[in-house]
Amino acid sequence: MEKLIYLLGDADPGTVPRARTDLREALLEIAPVLSRVGGRQVSFTVADLDDADRVIQFNTSGLIDATVSVWLESVDDREKIEAALSPLAKRLAGYLVTESVPRALQGSGARPGERSPGVALVTTFPKPERIDDETFYTRWHGSHTPLSIEIHPLLQYIRNSVARVLTPGAPPFRAIVNESVASAAVAADPIAFYGSKQDQKRAAEDLLSFIDFETLSTVLMSEYTLIA
Repeated sequence: MEKLIYLLGDADPGTVPRARTDLREALLEIAPVLSRVGGRQVSFTVADLDDADRVIQFNTSGLIDATVSVWLESVDDREKIEAALSPLAKRLAGYLVTESVPRALQGSGARPGERSPGVALVTTFPKPERIDDETFYTRWHGSHTPLSIEIHPLLQYIRNSVARVLTPGAPPFRAIVNESVASAAVAADPIAFYGSKQDQKRAAEDLLSFIDFETLSTVLMSEYTLIA
């Protein structure tokens, strides 16, 4: 089994997506199609929250109106998945990823069509040219992951390392991350999200060791299970 992630975008780069209830409904309706063409364990996140503007967000790529995660028997079989998803947004960017779950969501029991608890901060970023692969993964996996688990009240932390780009013109992201917390209010409150001003400074300094903020996108979304 291989995991693919598709980013869908209609928003202009640099703007925060509007609440995409239309895209949410379109994605909920597409489950039978994705199942029929081989999709397994399908979920999606969508920027459909009315109170997301309480949170500082960055959409430098214009590609985070929604994300769709699909497990396939083989990445070679993705053509029909992409054909089903491409009409839903102006831009579609696909990635083959390796998934790691440093913190799993406990006891959600979300069934197909149901929303998962909390809200998801979905973040994408490339590797800066100023650092090599070893430094990038050492800082991201070995330093920032344990720091995030230490200071943030995370319900779930899914870390996707991009193995390769699948669609023409897709940005060269190396990371697609899903961090879930209880509510938009928690994500918007620096003390609730970081624990203290000192920890907020620690997190920012750690991020700057392997990320360029100019190429970072992070948007608050709801998460839904399509195919369990």
